[in-house]
Amino acid sequence: MRDAGGVEPGAGRVGRAHGLDGSFYVRRARAGLLQVGTRVRVGVGTTTIVRRAGTERSPIVRLAGVEDRAGAEALLGRELLVSRAHAPALSEGEWWAHELEGCAVLDGERRVGTVARMIELPSCEALEVVGDEGPALLVPMVRDAILRVDVARGEIEIDVAFLGERG
Repeated sequence: MRDAGGVEPGAGRVGRAHGLDGSFYVRRARAGLLQVGTRVRVGVGTTTIVRRAGTERSPIVRLAGVEDRAGAEALLGRELLVSRAHAPALSEGEWWAHELEGCAVLDGERRVGTVARMIELPSCEALEVVGDEGPALLVPMVRDAILRVDVARGEIEIDVAFLGERG
């Protein structure tokens, strides 16, 4: 797994409560990180996922110590973080979103901007690039658009022509 300075991968954010037992939906979920038995940090506390239901796109979880709807509602909007020890290993060509955020985006030698965040689109994930010279740019995470990713150097090279932009 790539080292990102000890940053814990985000598994999503606590969404609205589901039922009366303390379960809740997870917004912006990284479903692979949300498994029963996984330790997660929520705010200043650490706990364990004791229930996982729903779908990959709309998971429902319950945490140890959260026993009712009021407990789930008290966590609304908080980020769920997973320790690196519990995060699955990534395959070649995969990165955690937090590893790409802040990377410089280049088109050859020309700097295009900086990655603000990764967003999930219906067909793929995309990088939102805040432009140095213009408006924000969405770069799909596909081989034709992303030519090179060097997390250690904080650089991502893209093909602006593929995106239909003028160089």
